[in-house]
Amino acid sequence: MESQQPDPSVSADAPTAETSSEAQPLEDRVNNRSQRPESAAFKEFMAGQWAPADTTVPDRDAVAPFAAQRRRRISDQFRGERLVLPAGPLKVRSNDTDYRYRPHSAFAHLTGLGVDHEPDAVLVMEPVDDGAGDDGGHHEATLYFRPLAGRDSEDFYANARYGEFWIGPRPTLADLNARLDLRTADLSELEVAITKGVGVTAIGGTGVRLVREVDLNVDALVDTARINTGVDLPDADELDGALTEALSELRLVKDEHEVERLRDAVAATVRGFEDVVTALPRAVAHRRGERVVEGAFFARARQDGNDLGYETIAAGGSNATVLHWIRNNGTIREGELLLLDAGVEDESLYTADVTRTLPANGTYTDVQRRVYEAVREAADAAFAVARPGTRFRDVHAAAMEVLAAKLDEWGLLPVSVEVALSPEGQHHRRWMPHGTSHHLGLDVHDCAQAKRELYLDGIITEGMVFTIEPGLYFKAEDLAVPEEYRGIGVRIEDDVLITADGNENLSAALPRTADDVEAWMAGIRDRA
Repeated sequence: MESQQPDPSVSADAPTAETSSEAQPLEDRVNNRSQRPESAAFKEFMAGQWAPADTTVPDRDAVAPFAAQRRRRISDQFRGERLVLPAGPLKVRSNDTDYRYRPHSAFAHLTGLGVDHEPDAVLVMEPVDDGAGDDGGHHEATLYFRPLAGRDSEDFYANARYGEFWIGPRPTLADLNARLDLRTADLSELEVAITKGVGVTAIGGTGVRLVREVDLNVDALVDTARINTGVDLPDADELDGALTEALSELRLVKDEHEVERLRDAVAATVRGFEDVVTALPRAVAHRRGERVVEGAFFARARQDGNDLGYETIAAGGSNATVLHWIRNNGTIREGELLLLDAGVEDESLYTADVTRTLPANGTYTDVQRRVYEAVREAADAAFAVARPGTRFRDVHAAAMEVLAAKLDEWGLLPVSVEVALSPEGQHHRRWMPHGTSHHLGLDVHDCAQAKRELYLDGIITEGMVFTIEPGLYFKAEDLAVPEEYRGIGVRIEDDVLITADGNENLSAALPRTADDVEAWMAGIRDRA
């Protein structure tokens, strides 16, 4: 792979043969292997004889009106204040190579941009007189980003992070304006847009709220402007936190566009699970079968979506009792279970989050089936209360009642079911230590900064999307259970849309009962 930094030979202060190596900046040394010409003749030749750029104005994105409605709802909450939402910069993976880019979720939600935009972009919502803003609101929104560099510029061929020669074409200001129905401006104008008139609102300045710790350069710009105008930074941190909280709570109820994107992500995830079943014989035969499983699902995520929504958990045998097992370097053995927790992230950045626990050879043993069906019954109980008007915490409570009763039936609880379910007991949580549900959307754990009274203690509302995922985990070294249970971990997770009169299981295309799982796996293997 070629260097991911501009060649020093195109820079006016690049070191020459006469320059001592000690004088060469460390950040330039990664390019010492490059030998790109710096002559005027080369630059002139590179700038000419290119076909004209395509100037066709793109159609408006389907998400544009939904993103506008989201901005209006935030505008209503923060009248008279400038709101700054960075997308975030590229992140270095190793030396001069970057991770694949993904914007901050709040930025993606309010712009509608998924993968086709630029790193370093910033959405600024500038306060205006009430009713004079976008859609009759209180702000005018502008997207600041780095536009396409002309082919007559050195950036075109010399800038390895942003140049078209290196990474392909980028949208123009006009492109994103047309696609998003949103004002656009060159990133070079951002500093003035963010810092102008910053001050204490009580004495005529403009208050600024920022989504912090996304882009440290933007944090520095805003904080410097605040310090220079006498704004108390601890107070400003509280204001920034309130914006982050509001943006998170804005996503608690999904709009029509978001639900469709989640449906697509779930459908691709179902296909990924089918791919894994096809790959299971190869995984069983491989010394790192979990990696075979991980690779099969990842191929589907990249083929049908943007990426994984989170690191795949492909846990064979006792690794299934490790809640976030993402090392995936173990074996998958005949007679053991595979716990697969995986989700495809759609091009829009919405992700699925689904778990199934599969018998490696296609058939559950008696004890595996016993544990699996107990978890499935707990999930069914949770589904029954996941409807408008009940509390989010009730979903977890319903699942726990079933699991505690099952553990008691098997003789595993050291106390009665009533004591275990009491706040002072909770003995059953030794084998089910995580929550049963979390909101789902742009983030796999969506709405994470929402207030407790709107999340855990919140009322379930039509349009919410969350998971239902009870489990039981008996670690191999757990001497509190009989040997036949040790090393068995089971989780069943579905993605649930709350409807007007109940719920819809978005991931219902994947079987849930033990009998149906076995029949489904057999059908896939017969077709293979």
